Amino acid sequence: MPTPLSRRAPDSRLEILYEDDWFVVINKPANCLSVPGRGPDKQDSILYRAEQQFGEAFAIHRLDEATSGLILVAKTHECQKRMYAHFREREVKKEYRALLRGKLLGQRGEIRKPLRCDWPNRPRQIVCTDEWSKDSITFWQPIGYEGNTTRVRLTPYTGRSHQLRVHMQSIGHSIIGDEFYDPEYTEADPRLLLHAYRLEFRHPFTKAWLAFVAPCPF
Repeated sequence: MPTPLSRRAPDSRLEILYEDDWFVVINKPANCLSVPGRGPDKQDSILYRAEQQFGEAFAIHRLDEATSGLILVAKTHECQKRMYAHFREREVKKEYRALLRGKLLGQRGEIRKPLRCDWPNRPRQIVCTDEWSKDSITFWQPIGYEGNTTRVRLTPYTGRSHQLRVHMQSIGHSIIGDEFYDPEYTEADPRLLLHAYRLEFRHPFTKAWLAFVAPCPF
């Protein structure tokens, strides 16, 4: 049976918000990998920690290393397969919170700009319309203004690498603390101010509609 939790596991350093027989919902800290990278110094990650705690764990989706917030990890291959399908068919509703440079004016808006990898400068992405680019769509809605910054709700329709970060930069409102795309970034910035705030989806086995929120830490 599902068991809602809100705890920090001291041995694995995972903040688990929900756990059942099939998957866990984790609040990922900023500057933590979603899955292991190349080399021994890149092994620590949410997936690695989940494997240590549960014995088996399978990635469902990823967040950028610098981004904090909600991430799902499957306990079984079958759950991973079913959740992959949910994400592929865009049946998962995602909402992010961010703090942007400048005042983003308007009640809401939509950005449709294709993206591709900037190969000489990987992992950076760029807006581009060549044959390797992929359609990318982001919806934005300001929540409030704090000095010369904008707190914003971001809803990605597509899930491209660095999509929110590049799209915000492309309209002149970079996310604060973004070492790749914020022209005013300095090493004094404590972190990227981007957070995966809400996830909603149909449970892959029980079919119940689930909604999870991780309060914004900034």
